[in-house]
Amino acid sequence: MTQRSGRSLGLALALFFLAAPAGVAADIQPHRALYTLTLDTAKSGSGVVGATGAMYYEWGETCDGWTVEQRFRLRLAYAESDNSDLSSTLVTWESKDGLRYRFNERRLRDGEPDEEIHGEAHLDGPGKGGVAEFTRPQATTIHLAPGVIFPTAHTLLLIDGAKAGDQFIARQIFDGSTVDNASQITAVIGPALKSSVAPENKALKSPVLERPSWRVRLAFFSPDATTELPDYELGMRLYDNGVSSDMSLDYGDYVIHAMLDEIEALPKPSC
Repeated sequence: MTQRSGRSLGLALALFFLAAPAGVAADIQPHRALYTLTLDTAKSGSGVVGATGAMYYEWGETCDGWTVEQRFRLRLAYAESDNSDLSSTLVTWESKDGLRYRFNERRLRDGEPDEEIHGEAHLDGPGKGGVAEFTRPQATTIHLAPGVIFPTAHTLLLIDGAKAGDQFIARQIFDGSTVDNASQITAVIGPALKSSVAPENKALKSPVLERPSWRVRLAFFSPDATTELPDYELGMRLYDNGVSSDMSLDYGDYVIHAMLDEIEALPKPSC
């Protein structure tokens, strides 16, 4: 697995568990979840023959923002080289007005430090540009163009668009996963699934999954993309309360599958 795919795995999986800025219609449910990671498919030329791992995710709500903690580990097995162990711890905070965002991530490769990214960003107002300031891996300032949004605002845009019957949404998103500017993410949204449609893990029972949902396919393009092909794609079942399940991360040569095994609703604050 390349360094790019290692970092994008964690951020892609994290990007769509986040909550809503104030003033939107979606009723987001803070929650704690555990996912099992496995190899779904792999092309013969990829060299990947297996994958095992897990992801822990906890999203909490405060009176002025949303907190996210995510930890994942993944072991990739190769046909003609040693296994590769990847792990990451990600902590973010985003204000409910969608204008401020803090991000901290630490990645390990085979037990050794690989990269740390710390920083914060702000927008000057809804629809306006702003600035992202990194303190690690080195001090860097990036100017964000008008129209750029943060991950939580994007998730709510998808939910509200799905409710309205939109089938395609494209936006520029800044998530702090690399010392780069915002990336374009395009979404294709399928028809609504009734709340009676069981999740892929049929043994999993929870009221937070007894909600309307949609199949969503997202394509991620790097800021300096020179091709029409995305860097990678993420497929998932997105519920109207912000919960995601039945995910697959497609790198072209191989696909990592994330199955939701456990989920617990967390309380909302009394503000």
